[in-house]
Formats: sequence, C-alpha cells, structure tokens
Amino acid sequence: MSSEPSSSNQLPNQPTDINAARKFAVPNRLAGKVAIVTGASSGIGQAIAIRLAAEGAKVVIDYIGRAEGAEDTSQAIAQAGGTATIVQADVTKLEDIEKLVAETYNRFGRGDILVNNAGVEKGADFWEVTEADYDLVMNVNLKGAFFLSQAFVRRLIAAKQPGRIINISSVHEDMVFPHFASYAASKGGLRMLMRNLAVELGPHNIAVNNVAPGAIITPINKSLLDNKQQLQALLNNIPLGRMGTSAEVAGLVAYLASEEAGYVTGSTFILDGGLIRNYHEQ
Repeated sequence: MSSEPSSSNQLPNQPTDINAARKFAVPNRLAGKVAIVTGASSGIGQAIAIRLAAEGAKVVIDYIGRAEGAEDTSQAIAQAGGTATIVQADVTKLEDIEKLVAETYNRFGRGDILVNNAGVEKGADFWEVTEADYDLVMNVNLKGAFFLSQAFVRRLIAAKQPGRIINISSVHEDMVFPHFASYAASKGGLRMLMRNLAVELGPHNIAVNNVAPGAIITPINKSLLDNKQQLQALLNNIPLGRMGTSAEVAGLVAYLASEEAGYVTGSTFILDGGLIRNYHEQ
C-alpha cells in the first residue's frame, strides 16, 4: 500500500475543477431546480455546489467566513454556464437562516434541494471539552441543520411542493471517534433527525437522506495529509487504500437530489472506502 493517496486512482480533487464536474455530471438532470448548499466556500460544499450547477440546478452558495472562497465557487459555476448567488448566513442563528431561505426565494422564486453541509469539529479529551467548543459543534452541525430544514420545509409545505434534504453527515454517526465526543454526538443526532424527518415529511413528498463521508481530502485534513505516519495509519484501515475526494461525495449528492432517487428516503449513504468495516483504533 502506498504511503499517500495515489494520483493514478484518484478522481480530480480540486473542488473548483470545472472539467471534473462536467466529466461525471449528468447534463440537465437537475434543470429547473434550485439548491441551497451551506458551507459552500470550500471543500466538500464547494464541490457539491459546482456539481449541482453542472447538472442544471441554480445554486445558492451559503458561507460564513470565506468570502473569497464563495466567489471562487460562484466564478466556477459561471464559467461552466451555470447560475448562482451568494448569501452570507450563519446557520447557528435563526435570523440568518430565515434570511438565507428568503433570499433564495427572492432571487429564484423557489427552492427544491437543501444540502446541509456546514460542519465543524473540535478535538479534545472528553474531560477537557469546554462548553464553548461543545456549543459551537452542536450549533453548527445539528442545530443549524434542524432549523434550516424547518425553514426550508415550511415553504415547501405551503406551496405543496416536493423537495429534497441531504445532510452531509459522517461515518462517525455510527463509528466511534475518540477525542471528538461532541462531533460524534452531533452526527449521531443528525442520523436520528434524518430518520425522523423522513417519516414525518414523507407524506409531503419531501425526501431526507444523509451522506456520510469517511476520510476525504479537504482543507480541514491538511495536518493529517502532512503527517505521513498518521496518514499511513489511516490508509492501513481503508480497504481501498486511499482517501476519498470531494468529487465523489458531490456525485452521490447529485444523485440523491435527482428524480432518479425519488423513492429513496430515510437512509445514510456511506462513502469511506470500507473504513467503517475495517476500523482499528489508531
């Protein structure tokens, strides 16, 4: 097994790589749809926004702290011939959530797809976790998805319109993550929220699913990628022998957002190269 991800078997992993998005996109599969993607200024969220646009959706790019990243996402979508708008909204604040949904409807007149991607993690021994760090993780990862989904669904139900909610969860909604107790708890909560909403919203023709990535090459993992020993220990646990890419996550999200997935709800879809079946504490 190689000591780092091999370029020969990796999909392109620049989230703003238009050619990569076009290569795997199904043209016009999401034509006429409007998608909100939170945390779309970098990494997985950026790749998802561009992929949905490449398949014909109009995209609302939500961000909080990286205006330049949101602009990069918007420019990549425009260069691909797509349509996007940028909204700065903090998903931990209800007033920002209402603003995000309202601006989506003001700009495009509708909303069809919500991707709850914004997320954060804080590592510490359990007995050292601070209230501030706990609140941050739970507010971004769980509270934000809860109340943004609520605001989104209210509009759909009022218009008697179908819709899709796709949460970017984690393998740690099932798999233990020592020293990241708050993160694991937030993702476990997101799993049960998804299951509950799938049942409650099913009669309104609103499908709700989770996409649970494992080890993905993103900016948040830079320290891991730079630590060859730690990276090798991780790769030894992944049967496919490599980390995943943001493009691979985006592809699954695009499918779940499409009409092809019309009978899919209440499920978690794991992208982890087999990690969850072969995990050993590092």
